Amino acid sequence: MLKDAVDKTHNSQQDSQHPNWLNKFVNIYQTLSTTNLHLLSDIYHDNIIFIDPMHQIQGFNDLSQYFEKLYQNLSTCHFQIDQVIYDGEQAAIYWNMSYQHPKLNRGEVVTVYGNSHIKGNQDKVIFHRDYLDLGAMLYEQLPVFGKFTQWIKNRAAK
Repeated sequence: MLKDAVDKTHNSQQDSQHPNWLNKFVNIYQTLSTTNLHLLSDIYHDNIIFIDPMHQIQGFNDLSQYFEKLYQNLSTCHFQIDQVIYDGEQAAIYWNMSYQHPKLNRGEVVTVYGNSHIKGNQDKVIFHRDYLDLGAMLYEQLPVFGKFTQWIKNRAAK
């Protein structure tokens, strides 16, 4: 099984060997912005389960509202997909997200690395779980709390 997954590892954004739901996911995420959030309906199943370090959401309507709230305060947000590993009806997506928020990191760009585990059903994504360092994405970007978070990380590393 592991050999099959490794054999299906690709670095290209779109691959004719990937199923359609996976190609759509990769392409849409790399162009996602506040002006085209309607494209989420092209990739997510009505019964989507979405999990990230702060939320667990079930159903497309709730997910759509979550994305609208998330993107409304961002100046920019861009995903770059670095690697796609798939096996049957599931995939691991390795990415970096660069975003700007006026109240985080003095309004400068923040880049966070993460990965997603997704599963397809009926040509759409029915399960999506993100794994990322929430401290690097959020806590370290806050003026006072960021210094405290860095101090904790440094102490833990000793």
